[in-house]
Amino acid sequence: MIELSRQTKETQILVRLELYGSGQSSINTGVGFLDHMLEALAKHSHMNLEITCKGDTHIDDHHSVEDVAIVLGQAFAKAVYPVKSIERYGNAIVVMDEASVSCDLDVSNRPYLIFEMPMEGKIGTFDVELVEEFFRAFTFNAHLTLHLICHRGRNRHHMAEASFKALAVALRRGLTVNENGGIPSTKGVL
Repeated sequence: MIELSRQTKETQILVRLELYGSGQSSINTGVGFLDHMLEALAKHSHMNLEITCKGDTHIDDHHSVEDVAIVLGQAFAKAVYPVKSIERYGNAIVVMDEASVSCDLDVSNRPYLIFEMPMEGKIGTFDVELVEEFFRAFTFNAHLTLHLICHRGRNRHHMAEASFKALAVALRRGLTVNENGGIPSTKGVL
């Protein structure tokens, strides 16, 4: 179990992450839609995840969303690096009704994000541009190469949720233990 905390003038965050768990979660970020997405991430990745955040949501949700992603990414990096005996690459396509989102990733220790998802407006009170902010902060702090592409969709909730679930399934696949693999790189290190 990895435990990390972060305190700024804008947020106070605690993350507990068990990489190989059963998908259990206890999430309270103060941002309802983010809680829903993180519960889906835990469930479909099979990671156990506890997150609490007290943030300046009276201003807006931006700081809470971005800072939760930073700390979650840091906890992930701490749990997984140095990489050894995993598949390394993972991918998934998740559909939710009319929406279809693919996630391809490399547990590479080289952060890079491709995010192609036409999202504008709100989901309830949640500003949808924060979906990309979450993935950017998570990706760069988790040291992943991540490609998230929405192939089709009209409903913003479906597209966003499909993206979190696609990430979850791709992570589960990329983190699959491969005892014969050693360090999954011709360089000998990641």
